[in-house]
Amino acid sequence: MRNLKRDTALGRRLPAAARAGAVLVLLGTMACETAEETEGISIQSTPAELRSMRITAEASGQLEPVLKVEVKSKASGEILELFVDSGDEVELGDTLAKVDPRDVENAWDQAVADHGVAKVRMDLAEEQLERSKELLAAEVISQQENESRELEYANAQASLVRATTNRELAALKRADVTITAPMAGTILEKQVEYGQVIQSATQNVSGGTTLFIMANLDNMRVRTLVDETDVGKLEAGLPATVSVEAFPDRDFQGYIEKIEPQAVATQNVTMFPVIVLLDNRSGFLKPGMNAEVEVLVDERAETLAVPNNAIVQPQEVAAAAEVLGMDPEAVSVDFRAFGPLMGQAAARFAELESANSGGGRMAAGGFPGGRGGAGGGAGGGAQGSATDDGEAESGEAGADAAETESAQSNGMPSMDEIREKMMSGEISQDSVRALWSQMQGQSGGRSGGAGGGAGRMNAGADGGGAQAGAAAGGDRPAGMGGQGAGAGRGAGGFGGGFGGGMMAAMGGGNDLPYRPAVVFVIDDAGNIEPRPVVIGLSDWDYVEVLAGLQTGEQLALIGAAQLQARQQAQMERMRQRMRPF
Repeated sequence: MRNLKRDTALGRRLPAAARAGAVLVLLGTMACETAEETEGISIQSTPAELRSMRITAEASGQLEPVLKVEVKSKASGEILELFVDSGDEVELGDTLAKVDPRDVENAWDQAVADHGVAKVRMDLAEEQLERSKELLAAEVISQQENESRELEYANAQASLVRATTNRELAALKRADVTITAPMAGTILEKQVEYGQVIQSATQNVSGGTTLFIMANLDNMRVRTLVDETDVGKLEAGLPATVSVEAFPDRDFQGYIEKIEPQAVATQNVTMFPVIVLLDNRSGFLKPGMNAEVEVLVDERAETLAVPNNAIVQPQEVAAAAEVLGMDPEAVSVDFRAFGPLMGQAAARFAELESANSGGGRMAAGGFPGGRGGAGGGAGGGAQGSATDDGEAESGEAGADAAETESAQSNGMPSMDEIREKMMSGEISQDSVRALWSQMQGQSGGRSGGAGGGAGRMNAGADGGGAQAGAAAGGDRPAGMGGQGAGAGRGAGGFGGGFGGGMMAAMGGGNDLPYRPAVVFVIDDAGNIEPRPVVIGLSDWDYVEVLAGLQTGEQLALIGAAQLQARQQAQMERMRQRMRPF
């Protein structure tokens, strides 16, 4: 970085005659006051350079098993034997403990005896029924006596069914005194000891006594809370890297299993639970470990990037100029340039996405664009024909013509006039937004897509990308691919020259993966000029620049605290101007 000095002392701004008069006045006061010291503003600068960028979402959480089970006994009684302890590995069906079996053994013996009696009674009733039928046929007994034998047989049959059922239940209870593992896994906790009397889980209203807690540790997960500002970048299936303090030199790979839909408020911050699944067949990870989760959202192998404090929003230009010691009234930005720049950014973004992921999101359907791009793209294209490589020769002229035509035909002020009134405090930002909505309704696509013909599109390589992009720039670039699709959509869909400039000036929201911004470029002579650019990814330290800047150009750095203070001062001046008294 290099430091520049911009002298803003009052004495150096005054003409020679005025300075002489000021000196006489100061001498006449008998040197009772000292002259104002020169105010020097130190400006730091940095070059725009190619660098790798890695965008991640980070959060903290705790490791927990995917499947965790509380082992309880269906039988009540005293614990006579324990076969496992905490940390033991068990397989499905392994014996964990035994409960005193005396009660269930007695119940089993009684059930077996009852079943035997019922079986004999059933056999006798069946034989008597057969004899009764023979005697009835020989007319030895009456029909009423035969019916009595049939009733006795039915009762014996019912008794046998009850006895059989009771015997089966007794057998189950007899087996319940032996507690076995419900799955393969690890014993996390042992909560009973020898001689302890436990309650049945099926017969007690409290749910019974928990004997063990076990889990399968082959699959672990991290339940973490992610801020709502980052959760929109995440989706199920994204790879995640997990680190734990126990193994600081080792990273564990996983992926996002799901993002839970219900938000959680933590200290007035809205968070969403995100579940990261991990393969733990190595056995290194343990439940309860604190884990740091890093999810890769996007990355660039090599892209033009600048520090964050070299970028300002379009509405912050005047305040940033004051921070740099410039006259904010003399500083202006041609917002119409955002139209062609958005087209260039779309082409660059598609190129980077294709290099990183083998196709890019733009060609796959991408992001929905702004309205009015179809008509605007056609209007921009009419201002100049596309060359062989798809670059519109007079896109900027089309943007100028579109703005002039829109302002004149609808009786609306130009964008520069609106901006001057807003900066002077004559109209509020709400009024500007309402005026912009009215202008959108009247001029529609004609002004919105003036930059549609200004974007750089590979018409030759992508098969008519320039014409198709101008025609379909408003919503989705159907039938196009690669840079042609991205550029046509970017220039037309964003709104082009006049519309794009106004949206940028007002901070209008859009769902494009890139947005307009302004940098202050320092030339070799030390002069500082604001320049519109289009920025993309940000990793909190650096911002990707997709269009409007070249590698090696020097940029002024602007302190965030100073910029905020200047903005507050500007707002206060605007409030003072708008007060009637």
